Order: sequence, then structure tokens, then C-alpha cells
Amino acid sequence: MTADLLLTHFNQVFCPKDLGHPLFGEEMKEAQVLENGYIAVKDGKILAVGSGEPDASLIGPDTKIQSYEGKIATPGLIDCHTHLVYGGSREHEFAKKLAGVPYLEILAQGGGILSTVRATREASFDTLYDKSKRLLDYMLLHGVTTVEAKSGYGLDWETEKRQLDVVGALDHDHEIDLVSTFMAAHAVPPEYKGRSQEYLELIVEEMLPRVKAENLAEFCDIFCEKGVFTADESRYLLSKAKEMGFKLRIHADEIESIGGVDVAAELGATSAEHLMMATDEGIRKMAEAKVIGNLLPATTFSLMEDTYAPARKMLEAGMAITLTTDSNPGSCPTANLQFVMQLGCFMMRLTPVEVLNAVTINAAYSVNRQDKIGSFDTGKQADITILDAKNIDYPLYFFATNLTHQVYKAGKLVVDQGRIV
Repeated sequence: MTADLLLTHFNQVFCPKDLGHPLFGEEMKEAQVLENGYIAVKDGKILAVGSGEPDASLIGPDTKIQSYEGKIATPGLIDCHTHLVYGGSREHEFAKKLAGVPYLEILAQGGGILSTVRATREASFDTLYDKSKRLLDYMLLHGVTTVEAKSGYGLDWETEKRQLDVVGALDHDHEIDLVSTFMAAHAVPPEYKGRSQEYLELIVEEMLPRVKAENLAEFCDIFCEKGVFTADESRYLLSKAKEMGFKLRIHADEIESIGGVDVAAELGATSAEHLMMATDEGIRKMAEAKVIGNLLPATTFSLMEDTYAPARKMLEAGMAITLTTDSNPGSCPTANLQFVMQLGCFMMRLTPVEVLNAVTINAAYSVNRQDKIGSFDTGKQADITILDAKNIDYPLYFFATNLTHQVYKAGKLVVDQGRIV
């Protein structure tokens, strides 16, 4: 079979191994790195990858051939935890952060998430769409081809649905593929202050059934944290969501360890998010339950804390991990997954191979798209990120600089030398 598109002479092609499950522990150290590599694409899907000169059988009269000396290729990068859709911004809280006011104290003062809730409730669909599209453009320019996007800045049905509708529209309109997560349990809304259980019952009885009926989200998430939702409350909501057919995520052990990882393990959540304060016992439970740890080092950086998620302990215990931006207006205002990857090396002591596995094949499993993306296996979608680097170490070593040269989405060139095509 001849290729429509043949990308040749890469210095290196990073090929994660799809073993039929996320890469756990020691497995994250392994990948195939092809020298002088090529990638053949047919009908928007991977036809073949290899080293040296491509087999003549791949080349037909209509095959477009492009050479990439001095470049590397990876599967399209996947950002598997974002709060993409929101109104306003929170730079007005920056001075408080610089003065050392804790995140939960800002939230208790009516700031933080609740500040963004007010702005999002006031924002129209078009305002939210335009703002989110700009963020997606930044992400695409940084080599990201798939993004998970959460609601959670409405805390009422009308606004939560508007957020999810924006995600759905952008999934249709934008080159990036979006995976939707319903997170009305991101905080207790002001009108339910002191009545968190009553608010959760509203979500269970009214919101979740409508999200499912209208196919607005695939995952359900909750913020299990001191002063937000308890482990028992999280267990209640996620158990009900699981019964309705949602896949589960949980924000856990971000600021304090209050049992969120236990809930994740008990209910078989796809992922637990943040985990900066995860204990050895919590890590053991997640490893046994095969819960993916979605780690967000730029959040620690943004909050000016020094406690990064214990990634090396997690790998030693046999966990699967990802790295992701947590792109949001308050605790992590960034759209740069490459910077997050670099923090994974500099602050978590992960190797370049572990980092690249984290944002490709493991991230694909985290968003339940492993059959379609995350590796260069034949038949998967031809999502390809091409970096201006001579080896896979360089883009992790040369930090805080966007090295994206080109991006292909399903075999179509969508980014070319710093501009969206």
C-alpha cells in the first residue's frame, strides 16, 4: 500500500509502546527511538514507521515526501487535565499569592474558583467560545493535538451546560480534539454555602442525568479537598456517576490528604489528579487499583509551593502517571505543555523518555482514546508533533521555549513554523 504522505529523515522518531494498558512503573522507562526515522501516512492514519530509507512499496506517484533533517517527531501531545472554559481572569489575586496568602484562604474569602464562577456565569456562549478558542490555539502551537476540558465554573445547570456546549462546539470546529469532563462539584456555590450535601444531591438528581441524556460529557470529576468536598461526599457523587455510566476522575491530595485517593482506588477511577500530598499508602492503593496519576507540576510552580507530586515514588510503586497543564485562570494560568514537561524533568527528576511517555501513550489512556492516539502504531490517527531538536533530550533540556516546528492532525498539516495553517 502506498502512502499519501511520507515524512522522512528525522534525526529521531519517538515511538511509545502501546502494551494494551497504560505504562506502569518500570514500563515508563521504555520506548523505541528510531534514528533517521520516517513516518508514512495513509488516509490520515499511520501506515508505517521505520528507520533509514523507506521501503519502495510505500511510495507511489501521488505520495508527498517531506524531509526533516535536524528534527524529531513524537505522537501528538495530549493535555489530559485542563479547565479550558471560563470567564474573566484572576491576576487581581496575584499580589495575595505573592504575599503568601494560601490558596484555600483566598477561596474562603470569596476569591479563587468562586471569583471565576461569578465571571463565567456572566459570560455569554460567544465570549466563552472565543476565549477558549484562543487558549486552544496556544496549545496547538505548542504541539498539543488532544485536550481534556472540564466544566466547573458555573456551579449551576445553566452555566455548566454552557461550558459543556462550548467544549462540544470547539471539538467540532477546532483542529484539536476535545474530551469533556463534567465537574459541577468543583466548589460549593455561594447559594449553597454550608449545604454541600444538598448541592451534591442537586447534581446527582438533576444535573448528571441531563449531562448523560444530552451526551455532554464522558467523565465526572470532583474536588476532594479540605474546605471543599470530603472523601465521603466524593464517594457519594462518583458512585452515583459511575452507576449512570460516567468514567471517573477525582482532584485529590492537592493541598491536604483527606482520603480522595482511597475513593479513586475503591471506585476504579480512571485517574486521580494533582497528588502533591499523596502518602506512601495512598500511592500503594492507586498502584494496586491501576489508577493513573495525572500530575500537574506547573500548579505547584504557580502556587509558589515546593511540594511537587512524588513522581519517582509513584513509578517505584508501579503507578502509571501523566503530566498535564491544569490550564486554568487561577492556580495555573498557562497553556504551555512543553513547560510542564520540562518541570517534570527539573522538579520531579523524570527522564525525557518517561516524560514523553507521560504526555503521549499514558495521556491517551487517561482520556480513553488509546485506540486512536498516543503512539505510532499502524492504524492510529496520524497526530504528529515535530520539534526543532536533534534528539529527544533537547526539548526537555532547553526549557521555557516553544520548539514546535510543525504539527499534523490526522495527517493534515495544521501548524507550520509558528503559525496555524
